[in-house]
Amino acid sequence: MVARFVKEKGITGEFLLNLLISKKIISNKELEDICKRQGENNFSIQRVILGTGIMSKKDMMQLLSDEIGVPYVDLEGKTFDPSIVAMLSEEISRKNNLVTIGKKKDKLIVAMANPLDVYIHDEIRITTGYEIEPYLALSDDINKTLDSVYGITENLQQMIGEIASLPVTAVEEEAEDMEITKSVTESHEAPVIALVNLIMLRAIKEGASDIHIEPSGDRQLKVRYRIDGILHDIMSPPKSLHMAIISRVKIMSNLNIAERRLPQDGRIKVQVHGREINFRVSTIPAVNGESAVLRILDPAQIMLDLKSIGFSENNLEKYRHLIEKPNGIILVTGPTGSGKSTTLYATLNILNSVEKKIMTIEDPVEYRLDGISQLQAKPKIGLTFAAGLRSFLRQDPDIMLVGEIRDKETAEIAIQSALTGHLVLSTLHTNDAPSSVIRLVDMGIEPFLISSSVIGVIAQRLVRKICPYCKKEAPITDAVKAVMEEFNVSPEEIRLFYGEGCPHCKQTGYKGRTAVFELMIVNELIRELIYGNASLSEIREAAISENGMITLKEDGLHKIIAGITTLEEVVRATSS
Repeated sequence: MVARFVKEKGITGEFLLNLLISKKIISNKELEDICKRQGENNFSIQRVILGTGIMSKKDMMQLLSDEIGVPYVDLEGKTFDPSIVAMLSEEISRKNNLVTIGKKKDKLIVAMANPLDVYIHDEIRITTGYEIEPYLALSDDINKTLDSVYGITENLQQMIGEIASLPVTAVEEEAEDMEITKSVTESHEAPVIALVNLIMLRAIKEGASDIHIEPSGDRQLKVRYRIDGILHDIMSPPKSLHMAIISRVKIMSNLNIAERRLPQDGRIKVQVHGREINFRVSTIPAVNGESAVLRILDPAQIMLDLKSIGFSENNLEKYRHLIEKPNGIILVTGPTGSGKSTTLYATLNILNSVEKKIMTIEDPVEYRLDGISQLQAKPKIGLTFAAGLRSFLRQDPDIMLVGEIRDKETAEIAIQSALTGHLVLSTLHTNDAPSSVIRLVDMGIEPFLISSSVIGVIAQRLVRKICPYCKKEAPITDAVKAVMEEFNVSPEEIRLFYGEGCPHCKQTGYKGRTAVFELMIVNELIRELIYGNASLSEIREAAISENGMITLKEDGLHKIIAGITTLEEVVRATSS
């Protein structure tokens, strides 16, 4: 009888009503009334029952909890760490009506509207590699929690319509005067402010890492988002609003809006649903007009967990042993935008404790970490990486992080710090892990100093993950077979996948990113090779054959076989 009325299934629908009937909490007449209301309003059964006043939320959820044997958690009025909530994507969370509220060891604590759905458990296990500890929660409370982290009201079409209907005036000419630019004109100010806010908020919601606002050669203004490393066209506001939009961005980031001849850098801090998000702003006077790029520094998008970043079990175990050492240098290498900072922040998150003093010097300080002394490098006033490291030695630290080893002076101080009992973390720009040794030698560092101070090197790249919503099995071509045979993998024993393209992934077939790693532990053999000024090929061969180093491409292959990414994506990311 219940199923005839109720549209939704599972614990929140038919199950709940049958339970209330069996416990004689509601009558058949009340059942028909509830089903009628649910059909008319399309509300959840839970919401309809609470609206009738038949029972309180606590009583209803506790009744369900006792029946299914899963503990109930009340999410109302509680806030959760955005980085924890974001361990499961917004799409997976909303699709399955769940939210991650905690983490312990190898388990995610997940509040679910339907914790008995084993398919959701399997999906989370496959997606994240974690087991889950389920809790029962009210469906509406789950949505409110997700809204507090992700929820942003969008009204893009209406906003563009309002702007398009504005009278076309010479905004660029008005912007020549600083005072006029600040107000622009009353007719333009409110829509422009709203549009810039909308551009920023939508970028946060879509998980973009950068916003590009730039005029093009055909006298158009383009707004693009970089999502998963790829730029996407988002909108083309009227060209007449170009200078007004740029001026608004400058005002928000405390830049000189009258200066359009020189590049400028600034920062914007905003509150979105109770969480703080920073934008790093850069403007540049291009030939077609001034353009701006806003780098989004969103705590919900940074994963401070090594396993979530993409470390395999093998590499994770080796790396954990490495960072437990009391002294030495650990280097993270890779090109710009390969996730080096995220790996270092995740490492500091593990090392951070009341027993240790950790100090960092960065340029810029992208994310602020509690319990860690972070210093912003300012080369213009002499506060370089080298100067910061030198001052750190007088602050009695246990662990030091320097944003990048760029020159001989910084390298020498980092080595001195490691040799005097400190653990030093830093980055280099090299193609792979063994190349870091050659890079330091090229800087003028003696091989014996490198061999006695460097204890490990990570190389990494970011690859896009296959979209879970349009994931399909892929045929194994001859090119794929050749790659598999190179690594002694039988193509007959594996299944490969690809993304067909859907609205969730903007038809790209990819959604989200993970990292592929190459971890070189500097053991006695590698140390002797470095000390003897061995060639790059000798060091690489020894790291692979004698030290068990998994190369970037091999780690990528493991992720291909696991159905996480594609061969094309690994080749794109790891080809030098």
